[in-house]
Amino acid sequence: MASAMMLGVTVLGVTLLAPAARAEVVKLSGELKGSNEVPPNNSSGSGKAEATYDTDTKTLTYTVTYDGLTGPAMGAHFHGPSEAGKNAGIALPFKSTQSPIQGTATLTDTQAADLLGGKWYANIHTAANPGGELRGQMAK
Repeated sequence: MASAMMLGVTVLGVTLLAPAARAEVVKLSGELKGSNEVPPNNSSGSGKAEATYDTDTKTLTYTVTYDGLTGPAMGAHFHGPSEAGKNAGIALPFKSTQSPIQGTATLTDTQAADLLGGKWYANIHTAANPGGELRGQMAK
């Protein structure tokens, strides 16, 4: 009986000392270039998309900067799911097209899996390049 009680106390102690599952904050980024577009273009513009994803709260926080476009940005979004070299629909529209674009969003499990799997890209659209002037695949 005493050994059974000691076993119970030991199991309880180990359970209480075991680390709880921890949230992870994953950093992602993508270099925005015309050569990343499908089809590629010769834009001299450039930019960067930087983001963090909190696996506990499922919150994506992002900042997208760019300059040197052929004209004003007419649209800006995350697209997916798609690998580099392929196009996809809009996964998450940005609330602004003005650089720097900043925002947060709560993602679904499917969206998070696509983003963390490298299947989202940031895209900046202009009148001269309505399909996209600058594109950057998001990667860890």
